[in-house]
Amino acid sequence: MPQLVWLLAFMLSVSSALAACTIPSKRRPWHTLSNDEKLEYIHAELCLMQKPAVLGLPGPRTRFDDLQAVHQRQAYAVHFAGAFLPFHRLFVQAHETALRTECNYSGYQPYWHEQPDAGHFHTSAVFDATYGFGGDGDGGHEQCLATGPFANYTNPIGPAYALVDHCISRQITDAASRATAAAAVDACLAKPDFGSAWPCIECVPHMANGVSSPGDPIFYLHHAWLDKVFWDWQARDREERTRTIGGPNVAPDYMPGFPPRPDSIPRPTGADGDPGMTTTMGHVLNMFGNGPNRTIADL
Repeated sequence: MPQLVWLLAFMLSVSSALAACTIPSKRRPWHTLSNDEKLEYIHAELCLMQKPAVLGLPGPRTRFDDLQAVHQRQAYAVHFAGAFLPFHRLFVQAHETALRTECNYSGYQPYWHEQPDAGHFHTSAVFDATYGFGGDGDGGHEQCLATGPFANYTNPIGPAYALVDHCISRQITDAASRATAAAAVDACLAKPDFGSAWPCIECVPHMANGVSSPGDPIFYLHHAWLDKVFWDWQARDREERTRTIGGPNVAPDYMPGFPPRPDSIPRPTGADGDPGMTTTMGHVLNMFGNGPNRTIADL
């Protein structure tokens, strides 16, 4: 399907859903889903891994890759910057919409409730080989995913900014996962303003390959959880906190854990609707055709 026709169909489906909405959707933690519900989600993700790419970006072969490429191209614009939380909110929503409109998924994006698993991620139900996302890497140089429904997927996006075929790589680190404990989350929720809450939430355990991390399907459950933490912070003063933003509009040249930005990725100098150095509510979040662009104020 030509990209423009696909995008128009996508936007019409979203608009119809919004117009008809009378009961807000409810995202649920993975461990509360039935086995059948877990399998439905997994099968929908596998469906995206089989549908051909439509965005025309360099690298993707499938719709799953399309989403990953959108994140890869903007990694330097949406990490260590004020747009981090709003961008990932919209990005996870785009993934949820793709599952529902393209792969007939009847649920909503589940999240990984990480607090109970803090300090022992490797025992989490999300890593079950049948009703989850498979376990740890195989111990080899690339730490290829060894078990579960996604073990044989060949990913053409990454690692980092590369565009080469590789396996889904995973290395579970229990020590780092301690930072998802309830006390750490509560400390973020207690922050008095966005300028202190945003970096606190962003700097809880992050996927090590921040550039092409959506290549591991667990990414969407992790970021749906981060979005819940963000929403829980906003809900403590909803009127004020849903209309305030801040933070730098351009990430620093050096970002811990991120590889150097290649010349093929332009250095961010601001955003549509937000040309200055400080993130504002007019900042336009770009989905590169993977759903409509939105301003931070829209979210």
